[in-house]
Amino acid sequence: MLLLILSIFLNQSLWLQKAEDAKPVLHETQVVPTTLVQLVEDEQAFQGYRMESQEGLENYLSTSMKENPSVIVDLGNHYTGYFSFHLKTLERCIDGPLHIRLSFAEIPSELAADWTHYTGWLSAAWRQVEDMIIFDMDTTFTLSRRYSGRYVKIELLAYSQDFDFCLDQMAFRAVSSAPELSDYPTLSPALERIYKVGLRTLSECMQTVYEDGPKRDKRLWAGDVYLEALANQYSFRNFELTKRCLYLFAALTEEDGRIYGNIFEYPTPHPQLGSHPEDYALLYCVALRDYAEATQDWETARDLFPVVVRQLEYAQQIYGQYEGHWLFFDWREGVEKTAAMECITVFALNQSAQLAEQIGQINYANQWRKKAAEYRKQIRRDYWSRKEKMIIDNGQFNEIEQIWATLSDVITKKEAQQALTTMKHREDVIRLGTPYANHYYVEALIQSGLTDAAREHVLTYWGSMVDKGADTFWEAYDPNDEWLSPYDFAPINSYCHAWSCTPVYFIGKYPELFNQ
Repeated sequence: MLLLILSIFLNQSLWLQKAEDAKPVLHETQVVPTTLVQLVEDEQAFQGYRMESQEGLENYLSTSMKENPSVIVDLGNHYTGYFSFHLKTLERCIDGPLHIRLSFAEIPSELAADWTHYTGWLSAAWRQVEDMIIFDMDTTFTLSRRYSGRYVKIELLAYSQDFDFCLDQMAFRAVSSAPELSDYPTLSPALERIYKVGLRTLSECMQTVYEDGPKRDKRLWAGDVYLEALANQYSFRNFELTKRCLYLFAALTEEDGRIYGNIFEYPTPHPQLGSHPEDYALLYCVALRDYAEATQDWETARDLFPVVVRQLEYAQQIYGQYEGHWLFFDWREGVEKTAAMECITVFALNQSAQLAEQIGQINYANQWRKKAAEYRKQIRRDYWSRKEKMIIDNGQFNEIEQIWATLSDVITKKEAQQALTTMKHREDVIRLGTPYANHYYVEALIQSGLTDAAREHVLTYWGSMVDKGADTFWEAYDPNDEWLSPYDFAPINSYCHAWSCTPVYFIGKYPELFNQ
C-alpha cells in the first residue's frame, strides 16, 4: 500500500498540470433584461409566489430612479455571470453618495424571503445580494462577484436630493464552457421541456470545472461530477472538462491517497479538508471508467488507475464499519445507509474490474470480481428479507437501499422488480429527497426492466418541477413538500443544481424509451 500511495504522490504535480491543460474556455453571451416583472403572491405557484410581466422597462431606463426606487427585471432565462449597469446624470451633479442594492434570484420566492432572523446552518453570506455605495456618475459599474439566476431586483435605498439621475443601461455577461448544440432529439412536448431545462441546468454548471451549483457552493464535488459527466457525454460532449475534473481529484488527494469529496479552484486548486463522503469516492472510480470508455482515452485511465486502486482498498478496509464515516446517498434525516454503502462497494468493484480489464490489469480485475461476489453473498444474508421482498437495514425500509441493491446486482432482476414496486406502496418506507437520489431510482428501474415506470418517473418527477416554473432543476425536491431544505431554510437551496440534470442522460442514452 505504501508503494501505491507513493506512486500517487510522485505524479500529483504532473496531474495538476494536465488538469490545467484541459481547462476549458468559457463562452460568453451578452444578455439584456427582457421586461420588468412584479412579485405576486399566488397559493397555486411554487412556494407561493410567481412573477407577473409589466410594461415600462424602456421608460424606467430613461427616467429618474427616484420615481421607481424598487424594480425587478427579468433576464428571460437562468444565467450565470456578471451584471453591469450604467448611471446617467439627468440634472445638476452628484453631491453625495448613492446606496443601491442588487438582489439576484433563481426563483420568484427568493425575493420574498425574510432573512431578518436567518437560522439556517449555512453562511447567510451565500445570499445573492450586493450593496453598493456609489460616488461616481456617468460610469458603468460591473459587479466582481459572479451571480446566478433569472431575476434582478434593483433598489435605490439612499440618495442626495440635489440632483437627478437614471439607470439607463444594464446587461448580464453570461458564462459557460458548454458549447452550442445544433442537434436535438425528437421528443414529445412534455419531454422536450424537461430535456431543455436539463440542458440549461447542465450548461449553467459547466464552468471551468463541473460545479455543483453556480449560485451556492460553486465547487467541484465527486458525486456531481459523475452525473454531470454522464449527461455531458450524451449532449455537449465537452470531454476535456471531465478529464480536468478527474485529474484535479487525483492531484489533490489526502495524504493516504484518498480523494476528497470536493475541490475549490481559487486562488489555486485545493480540497475542502475533512470532506470524505465515502460513496462519492467510489463513484470517482466509476466516472473514470465511463470517461475512458466514452473517449477511448486509455492514457488517462492508466494514469489515474492507482487512484482507483487506493479508493477500492480503503472501501474494503472500512467495509461494514462505517461509524464516524460520512455516507451521503441523499439528503434525508434518519436513513440507514450501511447496506447501501456495502452495495455501492460491490457496484464500484465490478465497474472498476471492467476498467482494469480494458487496460490490461487482469489481476486486479479478477481480485475485485472475487471480492464483489463474496460481498454480494454476505449482503443478501444480512439484509434481504424473503418475507418482505425488500432490503431491511436495522429494522428500517428505505428507498435508497432497494435502489443500490438493484444497481449492484446484489438482488436479482425479479427481486429488484418486487422491491422497487413494493417500496412505492408501503407507508413505512423512507422516501427520496433529491433529484440526485431520484437519478439512481430511474437507473434502477431501467436495469430491472421496469422501463415504463422509468419513463413515467422522469415525466412526473422532473416534469412537475417544469410545471412549477423551473428554468433549471433544483437541488432538493419533494413534490409533497415544496419547502424541503437540507439547510433548514429553503431560499438558500440551489435552484440550479448539477446532480438534477440527468434527464438529458436518460433521453440521450435510451432513445427507444424516451424518443417516442
